[in-house]
This record gives sequence, C-alpha cells and structure tokens, in this order.
Amino acid sequence: MTAHAWKIFGALAILACCAIGETLAQNRDAFAQANEEYKAGRFGEAAELYETAARSGQTTAALFYNLGNARYRAGDLGRAILNYERALALEPQHPEAAANLRLAHDKARAVDLPSNWWDKFTERASVKHYAIAAATGFWIAAFALAAMFLAQRRSAKLLAMFVVALLVLGVSGAALYALETGKRGRAVAVIVAPDIQARLATADSAATVLVLPPGSRVKILSTRGDWIYAALPNDLRGWIPAASAELVRL
Repeated sequence: MTAHAWKIFGALAILACCAIGETLAQNRDAFAQANEEYKAGRFGEAAELYETAARSGQTTAALFYNLGNARYRAGDLGRAILNYERALALEPQHPEAAANLRLAHDKARAVDLPSNWWDKFTERASVKHYAIAAATGFWIAAFALAAMFLAQRRSAKLLAMFVVALLVLGVSGAALYALETGKRGRAVAVIVAPDIQARLATADSAATVLVLPPGSRVKILSTRGDWIYAALPNDLRGWIPAASAELVRL
C-alpha cells in the first residue's frame, strides 16, 4: 500500500471513529434529557426520548425500565408492560422491573400465556447466560473426552468432568430452546392497544375469540397482511390487528 493510500485509509478511519463517537454522545444526551423530562413530570416527552435512544441501539435493561416507568406514568399501560418485559428479557433478575411489571399487569387486568415449571425455571437467566453456559459445557466436555482418549489409564475425575459438562450443555441447550420458542421467545408480543378483540378470521366482522386487555401476552404464529395469527391465553388461537401488538425481543 502506497503512502497516499495509507493517508486516505487513516483519514477514513478517523472519520468513522468521529461518527461513532458523535452517535454515542447523542445517545447519552437523549438518555440524559429523557431523565430530565421525567423528573419534570413530562412523561410523554421522556418516553419519546427514551425510544429515540432505543432505536439508535442503546438497548439496555435500565433504558427499557425507565421507558416503562415513563409509559406507566403517562397512562399507557400496554407499552409500560412491553418495556418492563424488554428490561427483564435483558436482565431477568431486575427486581424493580419485575415488581413494576406485576403492578402494571394487575392494573391493566392483562392476561398471559399459559406457563409450566420449566418456563419459570428458564426465566431465571437470559439467553446470553445460557449461551455462555452451553459453550462452556461443550468445550469442557470436548477437553475431557480428548484427555480420556490420550490418557494411558481411565481417570474417574475426567469421566466425572465429562458427564457434568454434558449435563450443563444439555440443560443449557434445552433452556435456550425454551427461551427461543416458549412464552419469552422471539415470537412473543405484547398487546399495546386497549381491549383488542382476537377474531376467528381476518375481518372486523368475524366472531370474537377473546378480548385482550393492554399488556396481554401473545405468541405470533403467522401473519397475513395487516393481521397476525397468534396463540392466545387460555390455549386459544385467533387473529389480531398487526398494529395492536409489538414483539418483546427486538
């Protein structure tokens, strides 16, 4: 590479760094301004600024928790619950988000998808945590298996390490699958509009299956135009307007 090319490359790198730095600064400014608006009691304006920060990539549990609080104080229970759910998807052990979610859920009289003991168990950690555990279990199992093949005599410690690592890998993999497909999976959405009627067909005149209060959780199965076919609480199925629900996991 010539000296001229190196100069051009260096200039482009500096411009890229400046652009990234400017974006990060704007994100921090939006978050700080949103906090000020919230303190001043301007909850709608605060929510818009938090959402601006979220759209720019600043997706943290703290941001979604604050956004949930702003939406709750503004009277938008559906989006308050949505953002508490998003905070918990990133940080399952967030006690304030969990407490506020229960409060908003009860106030909205929202209904939820059915769950079992396995769902409750897997909700104790995030996808990231289970992915790390699964990767760790895989590599430890691979190491132990290779060591057993190379060892001149059988080692009980290596065998125990191999078995434990396989158990960690299996449980973590099953938990990942549950989080991806269960009641906190990628297809799960929250109703953000008031009293949405799930219907038997994609028409406003179709018979109602279930009335969904804001904050209710559904699982998207398919889409058709402006309608979503979803798994509903009480083990029901129905069509809802696509604009009435937003995915929890971005």
